[in-house]
Amino acid sequence: MSKIAVLIPCYNEAKTIAKVVKDFKKELKDATIYVYDNNSTDGSDKLAKEAGAVVYYEKKQGKGNVVRTMFREIDADCYIMVDADDTYPVKNAKEMVKYVLEEKYDMVIGDRLSSTYFKENKRPFHNLGNKLVRFLINRLFKSNIRDIMTGYRAFSKDFVKMFPVLSAGFEIETEMTIFALDHKFNIKEVPVDYKDREEGSVSKLNTYSDGARVLKTIARLFKEYKPMSFFGIVSFIFLIITLVFGIPVFVEYFETGLVPRFPTLIFSGFMLMISLMSLVCGIILEVVVKKHKQLFEIMYINYKNNRG
Repeated sequence: MSKIAVLIPCYNEAKTIAKVVKDFKKELKDATIYVYDNNSTDGSDKLAKEAGAVVYYEKKQGKGNVVRTMFREIDADCYIMVDADDTYPVKNAKEMVKYVLEEKYDMVIGDRLSSTYFKENKRPFHNLGNKLVRFLINRLFKSNIRDIMTGYRAFSKDFVKMFPVLSAGFEIETEMTIFALDHKFNIKEVPVDYKDREEGSVSKLNTYSDGARVLKTIARLFKEYKPMSFFGIVSFIFLIITLVFGIPVFVEYFETGLVPRFPTLIFSGFMLMISLMSLVCGIILEVVVKKHKQLFEIMYINYKNNRG
């Protein structure tokens, strides 16, 4: 029988954690429910234990740190990751597990944005942020993922054990989505109903600081996964600056034979140098990234063979 693990990161969710644990124990009777407490001060860990969960602790603050530890420590054939705030429906869990175990998807995404999210969510800037992140990733990585930042997902063992967690906070969902897209893992989206937090339950996500970290993560991963595109854009921007400042100087020289604006000419020359250097960096790093992808494929094949 395949082993199923339900992973629940938890930080001060005393109001809802017991219900989430009990709901998943009832829905997935053969699954083991793991709650990873992230320095809660409201007794969330005790309530989770009483509800029947296996409770572990992660001292480094941040959801990304929790996910890193969960993925390292828990061994299963299928993993369900869900937030502890009772905003996601348990009724989709069996379907998501089926897609992983029977249809061999590596990541199943609980898609909130195609169902009730925009009606239920009362924070307009969160709605805008979700749309912006979805637009950027789908445009930059030529994909069509409908919900990038959902906290409700199912994973195969292959994905969990091959995914290197680098983020520390709420940007972890963005990182794992981009990693799955770039490494050609099989992805499936399942529309799920979303309900807003209960009264008295407070979100730990800061709209502005965490939103800025997510955008920074997108930029970083775009640079790391697609360096030719990233540095090509940088090179093009500096080339435009070169032309804007340099062309008038050359026009004036051809008309008068004089170069009265030497500082502008020197500035244009520096901008051109930066443009060319950016282009060269992009070319070199693109070769490096391609080599890393080849090594990843070899490692993945070896991992699959060793498992078999």
